[in-house]
Formats: sequence, C-alpha cells, structure tokens
Amino acid sequence: MRRWRLVLGGGDADGVGYGLQGDDAHMDAALAAVYDSGEGGGGAGTGGGREGGLGASAPRVARWLGDIRTYFPATVVQVMQKDAIERLNLTRLLLEPEMLEAVEPDVHLVGTLLALNKVMPDQARESARAVVRTVVAELERRLAQRTRAAVTGALDRSARTHRPKRVADVDWDRTIRANLKHYLPDRNTVVPSRLVGYARRRRAVQREVVLCVDQSGSMAASVVYASVFGAVLASMRSLKTSIVVFDTAVVDLTDQLQDPVELLFGTQLGGGTDINRAIAYCQGLVSRPGDSIFVLISDLYEGGVRQEMLRRVAAMKEAGVQVIVLLALSDEGAPFYDHENAAALAAMGVPAFACTPDAFPGLMAAAIERRDIGRWAERAFGA
Repeated sequence: MRRWRLVLGGGDADGVGYGLQGDDAHMDAALAAVYDSGEGGGGAGTGGGREGGLGASAPRVARWLGDIRTYFPATVVQVMQKDAIERLNLTRLLLEPEMLEAVEPDVHLVGTLLALNKVMPDQARESARAVVRTVVAELERRLAQRTRAAVTGALDRSARTHRPKRVADVDWDRTIRANLKHYLPDRNTVVPSRLVGYARRRRAVQREVVLCVDQSGSMAASVVYASVFGAVLASMRSLKTSIVVFDTAVVDLTDQLQDPVELLFGTQLGGGTDINRAIAYCQGLVSRPGDSIFVLISDLYEGGVRQEMLRRVAAMKEAGVQVIVLLALSDEGAPFYDHENAAALAAMGVPAFACTPDAFPGLMAAAIERRDIGRWAERAFGA
C-alpha cells in the first residue's frame, strides 16, 4: 500500500487510503512539487488533493534540491531536475550561483547552462563553468580511454603489410583467405606463401577527422558529447581533428579543442539551421579525401538550400571521404529528425542514425578501417 500510495500520489482517486509519515511524506512532497497537476487544495501526504510547484522562491528551490538528493539516487535526481526545469520553468533560477552549487551536475543541465550563457551574470557564469567542468571531467573519465584504445587499434589494423614483424601482427583470417589456393588436402592444412599482417603504427597523421555539429537547441546533449570526443581525438597524434559548430552561422572551434570546457562556452545553443553552409565550410578543411572522416551531427532539419546540401554530401563521398551522419550523439534514443533528408542520404549510401556515447568509439574504429557503416549500425543498434 505504501508503494502504491507513492506511485498514485494521493487524493480521492487513488483508492489506497494510506497515509504517509516521516521520510515518506517528505519524499512524496518532493515528487508532488514537480509532477502534481496542481488541482485540489490539500497538502502532500494528507490524503486530499495534492498541491505542487516550486514557485519562484530561490530558498524553496534550494530546499527542494536538497530534499531530492537526500531521498533519491543521483540518476533519479538528474531526471527530476531536468523535469523541474522544463515543467516549472526554472531556467531563471539557474542564473543564481547558489542554485548552481546545489544542483546535481549532468549533461542536460550543461545544455541548459550553455543556452543561458549569454544572459548569465558574471558571478553565475563562474559557477556554471564549475558545473560544466565537473560534467566534462566525468565524461572524459568514462569515455576517453575507450576511445583512444578503439581508435589506436583501428589505425594499427588499417595499416596492412605483407611482412609482419611479429606473430602477433599476423592477420590470420586474411592470411588464410589469401592462401586458400595452397590448401593441402592430405595434410588438412594451408601453406601460407604470403602473409598478411598489421603494420606498426606510424607517427605521421593517418586520418583527418572533421566533426560538424548542429548547435540548435534540440541538439544540446549532442554538442556536449561531441566536444568531449573532439578533445579526446585531438589529443591523438595520428589524427588531425577539426570541430565546427553551426546554426545559421558557422564557427570553427578547432583551436579550443585542448579545453572542452572553453569549447562548450564558445557554442551558442538555439537559432536556425543552415547545414549546407556548414558542409561547404567543412569541405575546405579536407585536404586528403581518401584518408578523411566527416561526421555530421544534426537532426537534418535544413533551413538552407536542401538540394545543394545533398549535392555537397554526394561530392564528398565521391571524392573518397568517409561520410557519417548522426541524428544525435546522446543517450536519449531515437530523436525527432527530418525523415525525408535522412532517406535521401541513405539512398546515396550515407545512412543516418542516432549513436550513443558508449558506441561512438566503435563507430570511429569502423570508420577508420573503412568498414560499411550501415552494416555496423545494424549490428550495433539493430537499426
């Protein structure tokens, strides 16, 4: 009965008739503040109609933030914060430093702070930077090593040699396939007259990577993750990494890749979208098409010239650039996106799909090895 009472929220309609006391009543009140419909005049836990909402009082919000951190795990706290900001329009309060010090940092909060960046008072901006720095450090801890390992391994595997120096460098699958004509039935074995192996990794730049990121408001989480991944890739000598963000304007933030926090504060979430203009700029960054990977992260809602945008993608692919379109780079699942543009890209052999941050290192490895990205996505996501 206690669980049902907490789920249903009280009031005449829940049919439970169970009163809450102590911590349960406080937990119920914290939930009611965000999720109550606002109908009725009773308080939380009284059995009457529930009354919710955090109002405009900063001290009350601070107490609520403390309550949810007391009664719920961090993952639930992050969801409740996000819902409170959206449902109760608390973005104004995030301009106050004491609020920023009380919230649980996460990717969605970073997106909100970046959207408010230009209107923040200086004191709040310093607190916001601390929040963003905390989230970025956690994402780097979680994702950086896996990304470097996946990319380094892919670069090693992509460099082939017929004179591998160590047994560990022999690609046995390719070696067997290359020597099947030398199969000896009586000995049930293959005599390898030609070895196929992995060459030692070279110090020179082997791939050019261009990340082109849509910074419209709906892509906030993708901007955060793309910035972190861009910084990680830029730290690898074998890659030449560029990052470009766009709305109706195009901004090259490559010179800030060494500090993803500064990079994020160089973005401006919101505004329109001109994908064609962004791709035109990125084409100029590609100097070695056959060794280049172009990653467009966008929901594909084009405000520019659609046909020209598609022609530019086709031209890049024809020149040998590995083109990848991600509808989102986040944990949110299938996003809203322009289905017509996605279908047009798929028709020219450029599948568009959403990618989770945990899968991105594997995606980059597949691109470096020039595997079929469509098949990779089908195996990774069942798409």
